[in-house]
Amino acid sequence: MKREMAMAHLERLRNLTAGLGFAALTGSLAIEPAHATEGGASLYLPGLRGPGAGIVPPPGFYFSNDFLAYSGELSGGRRIQIGGAVLADVEVEIRADFLTATWVFPLEALGGRMAIGASLPLGVPRVSAGVLIEAPRLGRTFAFSQRDASFVVGDPVVTGLIGWDAGNFHWSVGASVSIPAGGYEEGELSNLAFNRLIGDVFAAATWLDPELGLDISGAVGLEFNGENPDTDYDSGNAFHADISISKNLTKEFSVGLLAGYYDQISSDRGEGNRIGPFKGRAAAVGATAGYNFTVAGTPVSARVKVLREVDVENRPQGTIGLFTVAFPLGGHTPPASPQPIRARY
Repeated sequence: MKREMAMAHLERLRNLTAGLGFAALTGSLAIEPAHATEGGASLYLPGLRGPGAGIVPPPGFYFSNDFLAYSGELSGGRRIQIGGAVLADVEVEIRADFLTATWVFPLEALGGRMAIGASLPLGVPRVSAGVLIEAPRLGRTFAFSQRDASFVVGDPVVTGLIGWDAGNFHWSVGASVSIPAGGYEEGELSNLAFNRLIGDVFAAATWLDPELGLDISGAVGLEFNGENPDTDYDSGNAFHADISISKNLTKEFSVGLLAGYYDQISSDRGEGNRIGPFKGRAAAVGATAGYNFTVAGTPVSARVKVLREVDVENRPQGTIGLFTVAFPLGGHTPPASPQPIRARY
């Protein structure tokens, strides 16, 4: 009887975590442009790490695609510096994909599962400004109604992490590095590339109750920014945090709430900085829904997130939409050993 109950418990846990682990890797690996530092761009996006944030899946190869839709504005005559130009009354529209490949190692280290992954962003940022105040590198000092929209490739991001499990509790730590190798163009408003070295260290945790179908996840991190050599703009460092609560209504479908917070803890500086310290802050709240299904024997996890920025300083304010599809490469990942209980896909 006890064995049957234990097996039933394990099966419920497997059903609830189907897709959570490799979808959660998206939050660690597919890092997206957000609102901070030079041009309002950073590695972090509010609400990026949601349900299953602390779970690292079993060994294998995984792929995820994230589609980002963002719409925001910086109005009221407030200034921002993008691509070396100082602008006001800025509107931003981003439609971008983030392609991520991940390998979870077959060998453990420190009792946990290790993973390494790489992400590549590409898409079309549309930026318009009511006023161009200053662009000395372009030979302009004042102009009205500047617009830019083009297909661009961003900087690749490499991430390494390690994760552990203890019953219903899962946690992980890791670091990401954004490598300035994308298609950055000085003076252009439409850029996905940061053109600066960025490091981010983070820790995430998930408590997943298979009896209740309840997932409570959270993550914190520190972002370290380098200088953009083309604009001589040195962006400040920042703290960020995410939290989410979700409930499985069926073994395939879940809904939940999430929130994210970003706070720049050191000022922007550098010889090319013409707008001052520009310390930024952004908070957002929203909802999420996830669905797990199978295609030709391969488990697929899909999740949508929608967040509204509610507390923003020195950044555009808007709405974030993120649609994620993730799956293991090579078919069904074999189940992990019941001792300890691990997620399987």
